[in-house]
Parts: sequence; structure tokens; C-alpha cells
Amino acid sequence: MGTIEGHLLAAAFFLFYALYYSVLVSLALLRGQRVLKPPLPPREKQGHRLWQRVPLEGMVKVVMTLTGILTEFFYPPGINRMKMVDWEDPQRPFMFTDAWHHITMYLFFMLSGVVDIVSQLCLAQQSRKLERAAEAMAFYVLVLLMIAHLENKSILEIRVHVLFLVPTFLVALVLNIEVWVPDQPPLWVLKTWMGMVLSTWMLQLSVVMYSPPSGQPWKADNPKDMTFLSIFFCWHLGLGAALLAAIYGLCSLWHHHCSSRTATLDPSYQPCPTESNGGELDKLRAEAML
Repeated sequence: MGTIEGHLLAAAFFLFYALYYSVLVSLALLRGQRVLKPPLPPREKQGHRLWQRVPLEGMVKVVMTLTGILTEFFYPPGINRMKMVDWEDPQRPFMFTDAWHHITMYLFFMLSGVVDIVSQLCLAQQSRKLERAAEAMAFYVLVLLMIAHLENKSILEIRVHVLFLVPTFLVALVLNIEVWVPDQPPLWVLKTWMGMVLSTWMLQLSVVMYSPPSGQPWKADNPKDMTFLSIFFCWHLGLGAALLAAIYGLCSLWHHHCSSRTATLDPSYQPCPTESNGGELDKLRAEAML
């Protein structure tokens, strides 16, 4: 991630999930759901075809993080950063510290994807708490690594990374709370908003450090440059809220269009219950499997 391509890849990873959860949260609020995603039925009631049961969200996490790890090891072409210690030096110094920071970050998000797959594919009953706990741990590790990443950096890099830590820690905190107090719509919105800010700020971070539009590098000794970093971060807070509102508006139009169409086709239509503890939901799932 020491290149603009590496930062853009990580930003795309976070932005993809922020947009995905924005749609999920918007539809859940419009439908009045008590849970963000309906729970999976017990393993014995699921289909027998493996491809129908593979959790796509967990698979995407694994594939994208694996891509990030390979990029850290071997990009640009001809580079090999798999060596951690320089054994030829008598002092045995560590090598490629920044790369191993980023690889560790990707490994914990990959672990979150693996936990999703195991929870939804291998366990007798899906464990939402386990999935949220693994995701929260990945974000906490990201916070710790970013704090360590600040050592021996310029003032400019320290400032952009400290601002990056703010939404990252809030996302980790919300995920931690959801382990014990799940299915709280205000937490859904806060987590999605901070995830949006986190991803857009990482895009901004890439531009500031590697490719400023003006062609002139940002200067840590220029008070105006440092001031505008904080100003831009505040704008990203507003941008994240605006994107979330726009996605909610688009989902609202789609939801009302589908609802009116369904009502026209079948006036007696009633929405399916989505509560995790609803007996009707279990009955309908059993009938569907039969």
C-alpha cells in the first residue's frame, strides 16, 4: 500500500462495502425490518447444492483481501517483500515494515471473511455474534496498526492518518456494540455513514500523498495546507451523509415502485415477516424447502 495503487485498492474495498451496506440499511428502514439481514435457516433446512449456500459477502472479503496481500508482496512487478528479516546483516533488522503493516490488516479482514463462511456454511446455526466480533476485531487491528504506522512519518502523513483513525475507530466501536446489542437501526446508520467517510477519506489520502491535482505536493510546513486537511475531512463527513441520503432516496423510489406494482397485481399481498424470532418465518421457510 506504499503506492497510490495500493491505497486505491484498499479504498475501493471499503467503498464497495459501504455502498453495499447503504443499500441494505436503506431497504431495511423502508421495509420496517427489525433485522438488517434475515437470518439463515438451520443447516438441515438449507438447500443441498453447495453453490446456493456459499456466502457471497464472505467470499468477496477473502478474494479482495487476498488480492491486497499479493499486491503488497509482489507489486510493482519484480519486487518480493516476503522476506521479513535481513539475515545477511549481522544486526538482523526487520524489513518492509510498512508492507507487513498492510498485510496484517488484510489478513484480519480475510479472517473476518473466513468466519462469515464458516458461520453460514459449516455451523449448524448461523452465529451473527461471531461474525460481528470478527469484523470488529479486524477494525480494531486496523486502528492499532495505523497508530503504529505513524512512527517516523512526516507531519502531513500523521495528520491524514489521524483523521483516518476517527471513522475507523467509530466503525469498530459500533461493531463491538452490535455483538451485544444487535439490530439497532441508529447503529446501522452510524456504521454505514462512518464506513462511507472512511472510504472516501482514503481516496482523498491517496490524492494528497501521491497525486495532488495541482501538481504541487502538499507541504507539512505550510499552515494553510494543514488547515485545509481538516476542512476537507469535514467536507467528507458531509459527503458521506449526502451519499447515504441519495442512496436512501433511490432505494425509496425503487421500494415504492415495487410496492405499488405488487399491490396492483395482488391487493391481498402481505409482506413476509422478517423478525429473527418469528414463528411464521420458520414455517414459511420449512414449506419453501419442501
